[in-house]
Amino acid sequence: MTAGDDDRTAEHGDATHAHPVDDGDPAAEGERDRTPRHRTVLIAVVSTVVALAVFAVALGFGPREADLTPAATDDERTDIATGIPSATGSAAPDAPRATTASATGAPTTPPGASDAPPASGPRFEDWVDEVAGWLNIPRRAMHAYAAATVTLSDEQPQCNLSWVTLAGVGRTVSDHGRTGDRAITDDGTVSDPIGTIEVRDFEGTVVSRPGAAGPMQLAPRVWREWRASATHETPDIQDLDDAALTAGRALCADGRDLADGDGWLAGVSALHDEPLFLHRTLATANVYGTVGRDGDEPDPAVLDAVLFAIDKIGLPYVWGGNGLERGDQGFDCSGLTTAAYGEAGIDLLRTAHTQYHSITPVPADEQPRLGDLVFYGEPETKIHHVGLYIGNRQMIDAPTFGQAVQVHNYRKPGDNYAGAGRPTA
Repeated sequence: MTAGDDDRTAEHGDATHAHPVDDGDPAAEGERDRTPRHRTVLIAVVSTVVALAVFAVALGFGPREADLTPAATDDERTDIATGIPSATGSAAPDAPRATTASATGAPTTPPGASDAPPASGPRFEDWVDEVAGWLNIPRRAMHAYAAATVTLSDEQPQCNLSWVTLAGVGRTVSDHGRTGDRAITDDGTVSDPIGTIEVRDFEGTVVSRPGAAGPMQLAPRVWREWRASATHETPDIQDLDDAALTAGRALCADGRDLADGDGWLAGVSALHDEPLFLHRTLATANVYGTVGRDGDEPDPAVLDAVLFAIDKIGLPYVWGGNGLERGDQGFDCSGLTTAAYGEAGIDLLRTAHTQYHSITPVPADEQPRLGDLVFYGEPETKIHHVGLYIGNRQMIDAPTFGQAVQVHNYRKPGDNYAGAGRPTA
């Protein structure tokens, strides 16, 4: 298998130099392998999270009269961007549109509710069940996230909490309570209590919170300060209804507005402040939010590919890297996209340049869709970088030497973006 061709300039992330094109040159690969990367990867991830905290927070529920049980009426409508039926029959008002400067000063703005037209929708329970099925979220877990979001939208409407944030945390920390072959039972508790799930970064450092427990892996301080019961009984950290509501209150604490990038970052950091958690939660929330906004079942291959890439966030850039193949510790850019779609049963050519020229192009006047590949370089001479689009103008990529697989804005002023391609077309 040919080594990758991630020879890109500093278009995204913290890279500050270009790399020569020496595709598959063993001597050059040896030189590259001597590049120190472990500590610098961690630093790069931290700075990228700060720059890219804004995501589809406008997908949060606004104040609603609806709850989890009323049947839909003929004039009930669903705001696709928020994902909850309106009891009044009208679309929700636009959520605040957050703007945050990227590392280069370029603003990043999440999509607002007005980006997707309202449409007739089923009752709330049916919507929850449908989207949970699309996203492989246990239905009982999805109900817990949705119920907590509705409660917080009534209690603290200025917080703009989104179900995608709670679901992003839930998947990142415990796969929605399914860790170790567990399941969420009908009453919302886990089938077997969950203690602290040990998570290590690629250096082997433990990055999980000491004493964290339950399906949301809430740290003792968070549980002690914000614990709440969804049923007004004794709060139970192993009950996802209670854990999601407690997490929501911690996210919204101190008057935070999660529609603001800094507010979202501060809220999620209050739960889990390690860069690995922040990036994976950010990416997962983008994917969930994109599907919720679009209102259509995603292609299973696309979902498999993007979730594979999310799970590789934090691995280091390795030139010619294909994950664990041949003992490699990480990926280069095209190694990541090849492995992601290989997981989904779709074979891609190995380099960014050959991928660009072999998959169906996305028309230049169209935005990329979830799972599209986004390319950089000169099509006629050299496409030198590729990322995996995850919605909300963001991608997952293996940027360059000294950096980890992470989330980036896919465009910035002055980049050499070449276009997008669709492996599933």
